Amino acid sequence: MAGIEHIKVEPDEDGMRLDRWFKVHFPGLGFGQLQKLMRSGQVRVDGGRVKTDARVQPGQMVRVPPLDVDAKGPRNGPIAGKELKHSGDAELLARMLLHEDDKVYVLNKPAGLAVQGGSGVSRHIDKMLEAWTSQKGEKPRLVHRLDRDTSGVLVVARTRGAAQKLTAAFRERDTKKTYWSLVKGVPRKHEDKISTWLVKETTPDGDRMRIAKHGEEGADHAVSYYRVVETAAQRLAWLEMEPYTGRTHQLRIHALHIGHPIIGDPKYFEDDPNWDFPGGVQKRLHLHARHIDIPHPNGGRLRVTAPLPPHMVQTWNLLGFDEASAGEPDDE
Repeated sequence: MAGIEHIKVEPDEDGMRLDRWFKVHFPGLGFGQLQKLMRSGQVRVDGGRVKTDARVQPGQMVRVPPLDVDAKGPRNGPIAGKELKHSGDAELLARMLLHEDDKVYVLNKPAGLAVQGGSGVSRHIDKMLEAWTSQKGEKPRLVHRLDRDTSGVLVVARTRGAAQKLTAAFRERDTKKTYWSLVKGVPRKHEDKISTWLVKETTPDGDRMRIAKHGEEGADHAVSYYRVVETAAQRLAWLEMEPYTGRTHQLRIHALHIGHPIIGDPKYFEDDPNWDFPGGVQKRLHLHARHIDIPHPNGGRLRVTAPLPPHMVQTWNLLGFDEASAGEPDDE
């Protein structure tokens, strides 16, 4: 059992409820235990008594009394930016782990961490997976991708056979991927299908996608579906999005195509002098791979949901969005 600790609230934790903050830092601490500690004044923030629903702010110091919980093993919960640079590969992967069995890992990829290497990429999941090489010398394999700035569900195969089956499921579109996004404005249609042709072009800022002209060489057909879950003063909308096809930047370019780019998108969000970026919302991509439903290599279906990243939790809190409004799919 450790002694009294004073833990500083990180920038990524801004606006987080105190009970959620404790769940992240001390996953073994029960809610009833936490309430008892707070009622007796043993938990304090900047020296003062607080309630479990208090919102923490960066720089605040949380007093944590000795806790009779198992502190062994990796921490759970959101991964701060500095941890992406300084934590070991195995530790970070364990922090991301949502599901594990003999054939599959499912990770909750943090925003800002690349899935594969490329120019200017010093750390990426494909390389990190070497830390989980099996005793037989088999390194886990990627079977699909997420953009670097997109967070959420990432499926990884543990064996060659599992990789073949999972890759086939993606190729044959026998998977259902659900994303949550925050977009500028509110689409006129509450739900709709978006169908376009996309083509990749090279720009000084790197590759980006654009809507292709009719019959343009090299273009790929892309289909997405969306529905509006909640809105904020007709200025912002929370969309649930499903890509039927799996093209590069598909949801991001489709959101732009319908006139409602995703908030914080560094490539596709276009500044508008007549529209003010909402205060308190971080200028980071608000796109999260929330849920996946995929055939399991052993049979049956694997269904996994990933918690929102800290910057989106902060925005949802700010706008008063209730995660339950989307209607959660059933997990495994």
